[in-house]
Amino acid sequence: MKTNFLLKLVGFTLSILTLVSFTTASKLSVQDETVVNAVYDGHEDYGYNFIAKNKDDEEYTITFQEVKDELLKEFDLKSETLIGKRFSITYKTRTEVTKDDDGYEDEEEINIIIKLKKM
Repeated sequence: MKTNFLLKLVGFTLSILTLVSFTTASKLSVQDETVVNAVYDGHEDYGYNFIAKNKDDEEYTITFQEVKDELLKEFDLKSETLIGKRFSITYKTRTEVTKDDDGYEDEEEINIIIKLKKM
């Protein structure tokens, strides 16, 4: 009777620990949102380019490979009418790992616009 109780207790404890570890792992995979103010610089085959400034007031280009569909309906980023316009961009970055023919891993960061606001 006591052995049966101990086995059930150990099984229950292991179940809880397993569930907690899955919850922790999923939280780690969620990436934070980043907000940047930038000027739209146009669309290329590889993505949508924006010019932003860092804290030292130096310009840099940030490319977004993906944009939410509803944002593309609201803002025609493939046309030239928005080039030079300033935006507040909220985005996430996803890292994709692929292997080449030699088995080496290659990491690519994919920037995804999730909110876009014209300033």
